[in-house]
Amino acid sequence: MSLLAAAQGGDEDAFARLVAGHRHELHVYCYRMLGSVEDAKDAVQETILAAWRGLAGFQQRASLRSWLYRIATNCCLRMSDKRPKRIVSWDHGPSRKPGDDLGTPVTEPIWLQPWPDDVSTIDPECADPATSYGRKESVGLAYVAALQRLPANQRAVLILREVLAFSAAEVAEQLGTSTQSVNSAMQRAKANLAQPVSVDEPRVDGLDAGQREAMDAFVSAFERADVPALVRLLAEDVRFTMPPLPAWFDGVADVTGFFAQRVFATPWRVTRVGFNGRPAMACYQGIEGEFRLGTLTIPHFRDGRVVWIASFLDPLLLARLGLPPRL
Repeated sequence: MSLLAAAQGGDEDAFARLVAGHRHELHVYCYRMLGSVEDAKDAVQETILAAWRGLAGFQQRASLRSWLYRIATNCCLRMSDKRPKRIVSWDHGPSRKPGDDLGTPVTEPIWLQPWPDDVSTIDPECADPATSYGRKESVGLAYVAALQRLPANQRAVLILREVLAFSAAEVAEQLGTSTQSVNSAMQRAKANLAQPVSVDEPRVDGLDAGQREAMDAFVSAFERADVPALVRLLAEDVRFTMPPLPAWFDGVADVTGFFAQRVFATPWRVTRVGFNGRPAMACYQGIEGEFRLGTLTIPHFRDGRVVWIASFLDPLLLARLGLPPRL
């Protein structure tokens, strides 16, 4: 008996093995759609449960993978209707000056979340061929942020067609619409897609010598609290964000002013990590004789200079991402 036939006959172990190879790529897809690690995990769980309940009616007119994506897409579209859209700081309010009040943390689930490259911290069943597939696909923070600005239906079409390479006919089947409607939505999505910050997005395993040198210099300047060195590394239009605090800073003068006045008031140490397929920094703040996890920071580069410093301060988020609480 085939694995599919056994699963359709009610064999739960056969079903688990049948979908195991698709879990990770579905998780990455749902993250792109929803901009949240937790929401993506919920969407995958709902997708797998719906697939189990509906497997007896699966008639193989499409591939199992395409059928699972149809379920996942419908799930993400429902969740998009019910949950707040994930945003970045400049979508929330205007920038501030270095000496301004930083505001009260916004704890509602509105902030775009980072995606950990170490997927084992999320789903232990991800050690399969789909893992390498998912890691090669674009999950850059700037790209995912831009996706969240699109209407959910356009977002789904763009990801399914352009990132996952489904045909227009397959996407039409997944969305229960026509090929013409899919092509029209694709055109609108491309016209509406605008990245909030223009960045170079090489993967961790694809950095060239210049990019590695720039990252090394940024980490070194940060750990030394070397503001002049930091200034040399930043683009004139650099932005610094730090959700859940609503404050963010725009331009090299305000960003370095904030670092000098507030960030570098205490010492820091850095551990290199990988998030959203890019080099990132787990930053530990010196407090009472020990270094405690303070932020996850993902620098974004353009032409060798830092154009966006995306820092995440929420301690609950940092704990869920599996980062050690102390250095």
